[in-house]
Amino acid sequence: MPVTTSPSSSVQQARQALADRLREIRQDSGLTAREVARVCGWHESKSSRLEHARTAPSPADIRAWCAACGAEDQTEDLIASLRVLTTMYVEWRRLLKSGLKRQQETRLPLYERTRRFRVYSSWLIPGLLQTRAFTATVLRSIMERDGLPDDVDEAIAARMRRQEVLHKGDHRFAFVIEETALRNTVCSADVMVGQLNHLIMCSSLPSVSLGVIPLGSGRERWPTENFWIFDDAQVNVELVASYLTVTQSREIAEYVRTFEAMSRMALVGRAARDLIRNVISSS
Repeated sequence: MPVTTSPSSSVQQARQALADRLREIRQDSGLTAREVARVCGWHESKSSRLEHARTAPSPADIRAWCAACGAEDQTEDLIASLRVLTTMYVEWRRLLKSGLKRQQETRLPLYERTRRFRVYSSWLIPGLLQTRAFTATVLRSIMERDGLPDDVDEAIAARMRRQEVLHKGDHRFAFVIEETALRNTVCSADVMVGQLNHLIMCSSLPSVSLGVIPLGSGRERWPTENFWIFDDAQVNVELVASYLTVTQSREIAEYVRTFEAMSRMALVGRAARDLIRNVISSS
């Protein structure tokens, strides 16, 4: 299947890492790329496309490659890496085809078993901190944009149930959002004011830490895609056309470092609440 460059470097790096391993196996065997293609019965350009990550291999391709290079012992490990890569990048339409309600419900077990949440958002109030009215606007716009069945009311109710993790159990939440997210008017003025006041209330919950990165501040890191870190086990990344799940420890560590850098730039406590009140007064 053809490979396009992902908006996330994480996906492209994983693709390239798999391609690099195929090239290393071929080089260790002493074969040229053309010779591997001939042994596998492929067009001579296919080996080059695989080694440069221009074409993603299939499991059958990996088996044929390893057999040609005398590296059958590496076959299953490479196929496992391919499966991880395949699940990392999932189109929004595949996620949403079962309806908005179902997508809200399927995340609940992850939220319930996670003890430490670290959330960064550059352009939208995170779902756990949204009011019912704000959520309704967001989900209805997704429904209309993607031509989905109208189960918005049920999806809102599911998200509200998921927000119960803020108030029960030993969960801990650290949110860092850009001031831009406070000013993006994705809803009516009245709904946005209600949302910002709700954000101030949530920031006072004992389980919640809220940081806001003000506009115009000297930056250690540029704004990036929205992401959620669930303990140290998984990162979910929200892209324009995809929902990325990261489970490799090296990549999770990079998101943790990014979150820590964003946190250092954020106002917290009373300073964060004062900034939110200033946004309310200027709206």
